Amino acid sequence: MNNQPDLFGEPLLAGFAYAPSFLTVPEEAELLAHIDAETLAPFRFHGWLGKRLTTSFGWTYDFDSGQFATAPSIPEWLHPIRERAEGFAGLREGDLVQALLTRYDPGAGIGWHRDRSVFADVVGISLGAPAPIRFRRRSARGFERVSHGLLPRSIYHLSGPARHEWEHSIAPIEAPRWSVTFRSLAR
Repeated sequence: MNNQPDLFGEPLLAGFAYAPSFLTVPEEAELLAHIDAETLAPFRFHGWLGKRLTTSFGWTYDFDSGQFATAPSIPEWLHPIRERAEGFAGLREGDLVQALLTRYDPGAGIGWHRDRSVFADVVGISLGAPAPIRFRRRSARGFERVSHGLLPRSIYHLSGPARHEWEHSIAPIEAPRWSVTFRSLAR
């Protein structure tokens, strides 16, 4: 199922907002150069190393220890993108206090999950190859499922039911993909 608005403008998944052309091609190239210049490390989850490479700014969550802690400040080169992302999501300037940079090499994805409860809004920017974001939630008859394509240079915002009632994942794809995920803190 694709998450396109119906004839009355209602999204198929409440709390999921999407825009396909958030960045220009030159902005994407500049952002990719910055991301690739950062020290990215394999994602760690309870001693397991994932295929995707990440680094966090502002705040970090250590899945090995279960600790939530401060991280290096969000770099200046991300500030203009963060401010635009806050505008897209209808947030106040400074609300997005965490940034996660991720590089997905061919074959890397992210399994079913809900972002940690210390975070509120989740705003993602998709770069490189297109990929579907998949959503699921348990129902009396199994799982309800919704998916939506994430085009290069697009942005999405998870809030409300999309953020708190649904899990999401990105299946492995066979081309490089990057993302910048901003999060606000739960109040």
